[in-house]
Amino acid sequence: MSTPRLKIENLFCERDERVLFEALCFEVHAGEVIQIEGQNGSGKTTLLRILSGLSSHFEGDIYWQGEHLEKCASEYREALLYFGHQPGVKAVLTPRENLHWYASLHPDMALEQLDYALMQVGLTGYEDVPCHTLSAGQNRRVSLARLYLSRAPLWILDEPFTAIDKQGVAAQEALMMAHAEQGGSVILTTHHELAMGDKIRRLNLDQLAGTL
Repeated sequence: MSTPRLKIENLFCERDERVLFEALCFEVHAGEVIQIEGQNGSGKTTLLRILSGLSSHFEGDIYWQGEHLEKCASEYREALLYFGHQPGVKAVLTPRENLHWYASLHPDMALEQLDYALMQVGLTGYEDVPCHTLSAGQNRRVSLARLYLSRAPLWILDEPFTAIDKQGVAAQEALMMAHAEQGGSVILTTHHELAMGDKIRRLNLDQLAGTL
């Protein structure tokens, strides 16, 4: 089997004197969509924050493309797109301006691509409206539009379907599957029943780490 894109070995995390998970091991390969499951409080969000480099409160080893993360942290950050509970949208900016800031990482990205991404998430006509005037769901869509612009091979998505309607959920599922079919990898948590259920791999923290 080829070298896993991401490899987690013997991960241990404790919070408030309670072990969330220990001896946690799994691999993520190119072309995979992996759903992290578990009871509330089992550490799903904590795990995704660890994998995204947003938390260092853990023990164990993480490898990217066969190399320990400590030795390739910069390369890993460039290869990663993280979507958390907060939309990560600047309220004083418009949807187009928010995406323009994100797209600055790729100077060759055209303005038409930004508008295409906003169209895909149902925000045509709202491109130049300040985000503080938009609803929670619309701001969520602004953030999700980044997925249509992303060139990162690894997506880590924590509850990406919150405040999104059924049509939006279906569109995002299709986008994730397209990303995987093109060789990308997706790790996500969600309370939604996914239509692509037979095409994803589920990892249950309660079972893998023996929690709760």
